[in-house]
Amino acid sequence: MYLRDLLGVAGSGLVARKVRTFMLLLGPLIGVGAMVAAVGLTDSAKGDFKAKLAELGTDLLVVDAAGTFGSAQTPTLPEDAVERALNLSTVEAASAIAELSGIVTLPYAGAEDFYAAFPIPVIAADDDLPEVLGIGLAHGRWISPADESHATRAVVLGSGLADEYGYLPGELRTIRLGAFDYGVVGVLDLVELRGELNDAVFIALAAAERDFIDDAIPTRLFVRSSDGTTQSTAAALPTAIALGGGDEITTDVPSKALATKAEADKTVQRTAFMAGVLALLLGAIGIVNVMSISVIQRSNEIGIRRALGHRRVTIALQFLLEAVAVGLLGGIFGAALGIGVVWATSQVLEWTMVLRYDLVPWWVVISIGVAALAGLAPSVKAARLEPLETLRLG
Repeated sequence: MYLRDLLGVAGSGLVARKVRTFMLLLGPLIGVGAMVAAVGLTDSAKGDFKAKLAELGTDLLVVDAAGTFGSAQTPTLPEDAVERALNLSTVEAASAIAELSGIVTLPYAGAEDFYAAFPIPVIAADDDLPEVLGIGLAHGRWISPADESHATRAVVLGSGLADEYGYLPGELRTIRLGAFDYGVVGVLDLVELRGELNDAVFIALAAAERDFIDDAIPTRLFVRSSDGTTQSTAAALPTAIALGGGDEITTDVPSKALATKAEADKTVQRTAFMAGVLALLLGAIGIVNVMSISVIQRSNEIGIRRALGHRRVTIALQFLLEAVAVGLLGGIFGAALGIGVVWATSQVLEWTMVLRYDLVPWWVVISIGVAALAGLAPSVKAARLEPLETLRLG
């Protein structure tokens, strides 16, 4: 009976003063919500990162020329760089590209000035590039062996460039490369690991040699290594391709960029989590202030109850239970708010939602603990009031 009456009085005190109760709830609600959202969003981003790595693989390597082979002035690789790379037992596939320069690409007449100032990368590629990159075509087809053997003026657009050009799937479209018209035959899907390829156009090596350069010497090589051999393959490729002159070759593992981003996400998580802790502490200060004011405002109530025989401990427990209830409700609503933010963000960004539901009770417990500690001082203050003193305060 005693506990039931105490809970009833504490509950009625919260319900009777809705605005004050709402102000008390804001601190725990925002603090717990921020902590849940911080952990959930970064875990979801990490889950998306792991999904991307599982899809794209960590075994893609990019080989660039640091020196020049032959008489070319720009850094190039050996003409048989693909064959040299495939000589390594840990290399499963390789594809070479030649990056062309000095070619103005026009999606329509009258755009010469803009695209001359901001040129579009033109890349001569073989028919193995999509397979080595581990991606497909968003629309249409890739450069085929027939395009290579007949030097067909066929072009594939990067996904970003297709959006910029306003290309529609299945549209009969030509674009102008230098002095020649090329027919668009496809759009490459989004390349996560090499973003610069999304804004380029791709043509056959034979077409590049006929229309633009005498010899399409590779400037970059994409290599797929066997599972678990990425680092050893990266170390061996310079020697294999340069035949001992390893200083003229550099290798890069694009998936490292995603790993770096994941580490940055951890820093963001810690920062946002600490912001949530700070919000919770500020909420605790708000609970102390609001409840202290409430003690003064409710002095008549306290005096009447003391005059009726209620002990000091009963008065203190009443206010302490109100603080605990605020922490409980704030923790529950804050956790729900944080989960909602994680869900909404995951839907918008197309992430796989990852959330540690087992931690939710602990966040609520933390909210209750902080609110209870904040309510101690006002509870003690209320318990020390004497009936006669409440008449003066009232």
